[in-house]
Amino acid sequence: MPVLPDRSARHSTVAMALRTAALVNALADPAAGPREIAGVLLAHGEDPPLTVTAEDVPPMRAAAVRLREVFAAASVDEAAALLDPLLAARTGPLRLTSHGGASPWHPHLDASDDAPWPEWFLASGCLALAVLLWDRQAPPGRTCASARCGDVFVPHGSGPERRYCSRRCATRERVAAHRARTAAAPGAD
Repeated sequence: MPVLPDRSARHSTVAMALRTAALVNALADPAAGPREIAGVLLAHGEDPPLTVTAEDVPPMRAAAVRLREVFAAASVDEAAALLDPLLAARTGPLRLTSHGGASPWHPHLDASDDAPWPEWFLASGCLALAVLLWDRQAPPGRTCASARCGDVFVPHGSGPERRYCSRRCATRERVAAHRARTAAAPGAD
């Protein structure tokens, strides 16, 4: 998980999208409970103490399913078509907050600084993914191409388009393909 030491960096669009991806992935695990979800939030710069309750997890999991669809979109048009109804039905008006001076000014789409975690997660996730789509004119995220993974990720930075969420998944797939070719080669025992 990336560490964002700069106080303002945790509110950047990429940082918000990385946090969204981490939460979508964590919430895909049926065993993930409040402690695990709080751990992801803390790892992505939320200030302690924070309380995620057992009642917060099911609606956050439902939001994660909707956001996963955006990450999995094959085109910018599909991603926009998935984001638009979420923005229209599930977010409030755009507002700026500094959380009473405790953080740099940044945008929110949830109802208030004290909005419940599920509302905040869906609104902030939609905002981050919408800004990435707008900025890059491309789908804001991807699903790992490894059949054994399924995690979502935010492809950022320069270089060739990423297909895998991590080097580990890319290496595992490359090794499996090599072994399959070797086993299928004539004369292989």
